[in-house]
Formats: sequence, C-alpha cells, structure tokens
Amino acid sequence: MNFQDIESQYKQVFGGEEARIFFAPGRINLIGEHTDYNGGNVFPATITYGTYAIASKRSDRQVRLYSMNFEDKGIISFSLDELDYVEDHEWANYPKGMIRYLQESGHNLSGGVDVLYYGNIPNGAGLSSSASIEMVTGVLLEGLFNLDINRVDMVKIGQQVENQFIGVNSGIMDQFAIGMGKKGSGILLDCHTLEYEYAPLELENEKVIIMNTNKRRELSSSKYNERRQECDEAVQQLQEQLEIQTLGELTEEQFEQHKHLIQNETVRKRAKHAVYENQRTLNALQALRDKDLNRFGKLMNESHLSLQHDYEVTGQELDTLVEAAWDQKGVIGARMTGAGFGGCAIAIVEADKVSSFIDGVGNVYQDKIGYEASFYVASIGDGAREIESEEVVV
Repeated sequence: MNFQDIESQYKQVFGGEEARIFFAPGRINLIGEHTDYNGGNVFPATITYGTYAIASKRSDRQVRLYSMNFEDKGIISFSLDELDYVEDHEWANYPKGMIRYLQESGHNLSGGVDVLYYGNIPNGAGLSSSASIEMVTGVLLEGLFNLDINRVDMVKIGQQVENQFIGVNSGIMDQFAIGMGKKGSGILLDCHTLEYEYAPLELENEKVIIMNTNKRRELSSSKYNERRQECDEAVQQLQEQLEIQTLGELTEEQFEQHKHLIQNETVRKRAKHAVYENQRTLNALQALRDKDLNRFGKLMNESHLSLQHDYEVTGQELDTLVEAAWDQKGVIGARMTGAGFGGCAIAIVEADKVSSFIDGVGNVYQDKIGYEASFYVASIGDGAREIESEEVVV
C-alpha cells in the first residue's frame, strides 16, 4: 500500500476535498522496565510504524471518522457538541476524547473535520497504537486549525484521554515518546517530573527488530499489583534508615548497604531490579553519548536477565526469543520490552544479518514453543507531525 491507495480511499469515503496528511509513530521502550511507578526513568524511542491520518476541515460542526483498519465499522459521526464517550464508537473514542479535552483546555475548533486513519502498527504487539491515534489526532487538529499547543500539554491531554475518557490507568510514557520522539534518538524520561534528555541512537548499520511472541499478554492486574505492593513494602522497610519515597531515589551502593532491612528475599529481589534497572537507564544514556553501542547492548541484556530472575515477569516465550537472539551473529543486544508475560522483545541487529537473525530465532521459537513468532524490522523515526505524501511508507 502507498499514499495513493490511502488518498484514493479517503476520496471514496469523504469526497474530493483537498486534504492534509499527518503521522504519529508507535514506540518501543529500549531499557527501563517496571521503573516508572518506582520513581525511576524509562528510555523509549519512536519507530517507523505508526498511524497515518488524512484530514480536512468541514464548514459545519460534524466530525466524521473512518479507519481502514476497521472498515466494517464504516463512518463514525458525531457533533462537536456531542463529545461524550459512546461504547458503540469503539476505536473512535480515542480521537473523540482528544477533540473534547483539547477544547476543554481552551483550544476551540471553528468547525468539524473529516478524517481517515490507517495504522500499520502490528496488532497486540504492545507498541502503543492507542497513544499513536491520540497524538496523530492532536497534531492534525493543531495543523488544520492553526492551534498554538505546547507539545508537552498535548502529551498530557493524550494521557488524560486514556485515564479519564477511556478509563485505562496508564502512565505518560507512550504519549510522551510519540509526541516528543526524534529521529536517531532515544529519550531518557523521568515519568514523574517529565524531565527528559535525548540520547543519540544513530543506527547507521543496524536495525531494530521487534519480536512478537504472539502470546496474548497475561500480566493480570493481580500480578502487576503484586509487584507494586512488593516494591512499596521494600520502601517501607528501607525507610527505617533512609529518607526515601521511592526505590528510584537509591543508588546501587545505597541499596547494597541497606538491603538487609528488607526481610523477605523475594521482596529484596524486586527492589534490586527497580534500583539497578534505573541505574541502567543512566548508564545507557552515557553509553550512547560515548557512541558505545556495544555497551548499550550489554545493558539491554542485563535488563532482560534482571526482569527474568529478580522481577520474574518474562515467561518461557519471551525468554526463548531473547536467548535465541543472543545466540545469533550480529546481535548487539536483546531484551523483553513492555509489561512482560507475553508481548514483545526487541533486538538491535547488524543490518546485513537481519535475514539470518529472523530465520535463526524464528526456527528456535517454533521448535520450542510450537507456534510462530512475528518479526518486524524498524528504524528510529521522528515523533507526531504533519508529513508529505512521499513520506508515507506502509
């Protein structure tokens, strides 16, 4: 599929109005897992898969939305005066929420819009397709109506849509990465203060390989809550001698000096992961500044081992993918990414070894797990923005 296909579909659905095209990527988290709620950092980057939106203004107050990914749903229509959540509107509630909260924050729209969406983010891969839809809607409204929106404010509105409109209690990393992403860069982000730094990630001779276990993620809320409670318990016990509120405030040395205060061995392991993983995000920033990609790759490997043995959120499928990846030629580093218990892993691989890497890992996974993994070759791209038609790569 190319831009002409999407444009042709737009004209077929909405007519011949001249339209503009916008894009918001998906995201991966390179390192820093289960650190956000422990007061630490994350290290996301935006990829070249994402959500395209072709849009034009209307002279009335109607909003008409259509997705090529959900063609059976047809055109979903509503008025700028009717911006409540409607269950039947399904995917369209994400853009509707953006329209509502942008207006509530003082950015009034002079009329409605026609928008066609097309996304090429793999379904169920945990690459944040919902935040991609939110942010592409934000930039298209900004562009069409000449709105003056601070990008971090737009990011916060995207999170507000997830939390208050959709009802998902997610953090801000996804929208922040997608809104603020930069080609050839990762982002070291403190999810609480929103302080951030770009890290050079110029993969001139390497590719990012996303490896989907194709196992439905089963990080049940009970497991997730259990990990959070264990970390909270660790903080409470460390507070006997340390003035801290989160594990992310600790250095590795401070943790080692005071870990005896944590009485339960399992809780101690959970806390160790949070502290050491946070330090890995800082070490990763330094490695990239030093142009030492191999060191960065070793930190990715260490991250996976910590998630496997100390935090225990990987599972057989993710471990099989990552351990098979480590055995392939041309691999810089590999780790699970996301919440765990299924979902995806990522690897940085020398570009000329990508084909043999996919064959090698795929065969090991098929033999051991009994069904296929899916592989996607990605590059690190820019964040949400208006684009020209020749930039469409679908």
